[in-house]
Amino acid sequence: MSIVNLNRRALIAGAATAAIAAPAIISASGRASAAAPMLGVATPTYNRVKVGDFEVTMMLDASRTMDGPHPIFGEDQDAAAVSELLAANHLPSDKMVNGFTPVIVNTGSELVLFDTGLGGDNGSLTAQLAAAGYTPEQVDIVVLTHMHPDHIGGLMTGGKPTYPNARYVTGQAEFDFWTHDDRLSGPTERVAQLVRTNVKPLAEKMTFVSGHKEVVPGILGLDTPGHTPGHMSFHLSSAGKQLLIWGDIANHFVVSIQRPDWHVRYDMDKEKAAATRKTMFDLIIAEKIPVTGYHMPFPALGYLETAGESYRWVPAAYQFTL
Repeated sequence: MSIVNLNRRALIAGAATAAIAAPAIISASGRASAAAPMLGVATPTYNRVKVGDFEVTMMLDASRTMDGPHPIFGEDQDAAAVSELLAANHLPSDKMVNGFTPVIVNTGSELVLFDTGLGGDNGSLTAQLAAAGYTPEQVDIVVLTHMHPDHIGGLMTGGKPTYPNARYVTGQAEFDFWTHDDRLSGPTERVAQLVRTNVKPLAEKMTFVSGHKEVVPGILGLDTPGHTPGHMSFHLSSAGKQLLIWGDIANHFVVSIQRPDWHVRYDMDKEKAAATRKTMFDLIIAEKIPVTGYHMPFPALGYLETAGESYRWVPAAYQFTL
């Protein structure tokens, strides 16, 4: 018998003997104490870090358990190929958790919110803002990476702007696409109707940008189309530190990153989205830029590294606390 097996047998035998011999835990009154109640799974809902002189807070608007990842991710692949990739990364193939993580940046002079969550009964962003120490009235600028419902759903509350003192920034191409009358029928109808309700009423307070346009000093817009026609990401730079808010460039931390060329159901132009992923992944790695991604596992903060001919998501540890 090997030492490993011998030690394992001895350990098991010892544990069994201890379980038989151990008396019930007795309270001071002489009665056996009850077991502590089950409390359920708990997840933190906001995470604040420093990026140079900026304070950056990731807030978990919602978290959903869904069927998948296939065929949402790897839509053009066999289910077996996606399952094999997931198994190699210790993930199940029949269920996934999708998080929704807006970001708020305090530059020291302005409070800038990136995306507004699901809104209504589906999201909790205003509650997360309060937990993180902010009020909707304090938000100076709301930036929209794109106009899918989970990013614009929280713009309005009860028909009124949720962030009453804010001005708004979004991509010109994105706004033009979703507000065109042609979008009010066919597969774009649902989103276009929400844009009419939540975005167009705010148009007079909006600044429309394209790539390499500053939102405020230290926050630069980047054109990253494919997921939607005018999808944008935003690069933060302060006191020699940087962070990329990439929106929905990649929406699954394994499938979309390790297989960036695989199609994703949510991407409107699948080939362009794949090309954008690979271009941005290479830039992120070359420039060593940390990332926060809207659908990455909370706190949605990490890095990319090369993995053979592909890429891998590396969650942040204590890098932002030093």
